[in-house]
Amino acid sequence: MPIVTKPLNPNAMIEATRLLRAGRLAESTALLQQLIRGTTAPDSGSGRDDDRARDSAGRQPPIIEGEFRTIAETDTTEAPAAEATPAGTAEKPQPMLHGLGGLFDRIKRRAGPGLHGLLAPRPMSAPEVVPAGGQFIESVYSNGAGRRAYKIYIPSGYRGQAVPLVVMLHGCTQSPDDFAAGTRMNVIAEEQTCLVVYPAQASDANPAKCWNWFRPSDQRRDQGEPSLIAGITRQVMREYVVDPRRVYIGGLSAGAAAAAVMGTTYPDLYAAIGVHSGLACGAASDVPSAFAAMRNGEFPSPSPDGGIAAVPECGGTVPTIVFHGDSDTTVHPRNGHHVIAQSKRTTSGQTQVQRGQIAGGHAYTRTLHIDASGRTLLEHWEIHGAGHAWSGGSPAGSYTDPRGPDAAREMVRFFLEHQISGPVAE
Repeated sequence: MPIVTKPLNPNAMIEATRLLRAGRLAESTALLQQLIRGTTAPDSGSGRDDDRARDSAGRQPPIIEGEFRTIAETDTTEAPAAEATPAGTAEKPQPMLHGLGGLFDRIKRRAGPGLHGLLAPRPMSAPEVVPAGGQFIESVYSNGAGRRAYKIYIPSGYRGQAVPLVVMLHGCTQSPDDFAAGTRMNVIAEEQTCLVVYPAQASDANPAKCWNWFRPSDQRRDQGEPSLIAGITRQVMREYVVDPRRVYIGGLSAGAAAAAVMGTTYPDLYAAIGVHSGLACGAASDVPSAFAAMRNGEFPSPSPDGGIAAVPECGGTVPTIVFHGDSDTTVHPRNGHHVIAQSKRTTSGQTQVQRGQIAGGHAYTRTLHIDASGRTLLEHWEIHGAGHAWSGGSPAGSYTDPRGPDAAREMVRFFLEHQISGPVAE
């Protein structure tokens, strides 16, 4: 039988080399072992070595799928395009395979024996995923744009009464179970009697399971991924008794960027949005501009009507809460300010700044933008010393920072302070 080599994650090879050069040998080894096993996009597990939260392989999450590149000793070069493989023949080894043996040899020379078995993923805590009495049910939605699975948490207190609904969009490499465990959102939903739905990005839509927040076709109402996420939301609203004025959406990283898109394009469906370590709607319109926004916080100039020239739909506003670590090296912290600024263009009122410190954890600055009636429309949490991770999350999930503040609890608190006052979506 011919041997077929599975495609390797190019970002993982680049990251393994970077970790080795930084002297982080155990992490580099673990990542390469996962690369060979084909498990470089785990659904669960966590680990961290400094103030930036990482997954079990020591990586920070991508939020777009990068280009295929091959690893050299001191540089990276573009890999050639893959050739078609005739049926019944073995695929050619990818160029990235050539670097694996050398990388392992260099790790062994530097570290010696004893690295095997380090950084094992921590198991998810069952009560953090499904609190006692609750249900976590899987379902599927499809329309002309595609098909997506999702999971919905039903709290034990739900008896058919109208309840709020929270939509949660995971980050790259994550799954609904992983995201639920890491954020503890189901625990809060059990306390507040809310439904929570977790759409799952498909790996055939993005190999790293990132929401494609940077593509114009996925930043428009009733097109692409926004139509799928809105469709899932409406399907849940049909199947359960949901208060249509109290539907909310939040996310992390790529999921946060997608949540920002959903809030600005569906203000009649979502009463408020939560953006954790993400980017504003219209921050990018292709892969190069996405990298520029992530790395430097660059943002397109607004068009005269308040939107973004490449994505005119991104000019609207909805009550928004933002969380961003000021040491985030994956998504520049400036992006959190852009999210607020985009909404503030149509908001007037006073600003209040509060500062605090979590006992044994992070300090933070919380900025409130309050309208003339005294209602907080925008809330920005800058978490000092935090990286690219869900603030106050559980180690049972990936990309979490337990040192707070508790983003999930504050996000739900903010959500429940708002409801749609005008017409709601059918």
